[in-house]
Amino acid sequence: MKKQAVIFDMDGVICHTNPYHSEAFRVFFGKRGLNPTEEEFAQHMYGKSNKYIFSHFLGREFVGEEFAALENEKEGLFREIYASKVETIPGFLPFLDELKANGFRTGVATSAPGANLELIMGALGFGPRMESILASEHVQKHKPDPEVYLTSASNLGVSPEHCLVFEDSYSGVSAARNAGMQVIGVLSSHTKEELPPCNLYIKDFHEVNARLIADLLT
Repeated sequence: MKKQAVIFDMDGVICHTNPYHSEAFRVFFGKRGLNPTEEEFAQHMYGKSNKYIFSHFLGREFVGEEFAALENEKEGLFREIYASKVETIPGFLPFLDELKANGFRTGVATSAPGANLELIMGALGFGPRMESILASEHVQKHKPDPEVYLTSASNLGVSPEHCLVFEDSYSGVSAARNAGMQVIGVLSSHTKEELPPCNLYIKDFHEVNARLIADLLT
């Protein structure tokens, strides 16, 4: 059997963090006299990079130290809010165990900062089972650009056509498709109609197993 890999986005896929990011952004923007609606968050936050989010809601581009300061403030708020609440979308850890038992290589590829990924991996303990771990600091171009997924495939030693991605956002699904990979849409934050076409859609990981993944990649 050819080497096969499964790559997971983090926010909205491994953990349903979006409500906590919304809470952190409400505090962050509230300090600046802004009160985005949940609809605005769904359209302009979920699955987007902080650089895009800040520029959209604050009305200009931020770079260098100014951007870093804003990101540190907002992500610090998120980690403070979420640290005691970390839990997976149902079925993730048993599914990951099954993938490893069946010889799949696995990775995580997130647009979130590495500190958020470290918080979640530290709480859940899945880091040692990932052969590739990429966060926002590790790429130059963010989703929907395919860089993070193509780099993951390279790290995993698996060709893109033999990789399957779990994603929950429009930009994330687009990035995986742009990388030439199979995609399963996780419906934690969006409906099927709000995502680009996926090979399959799930609400949680109880709906998939290693044999199904192997079949999709064959």
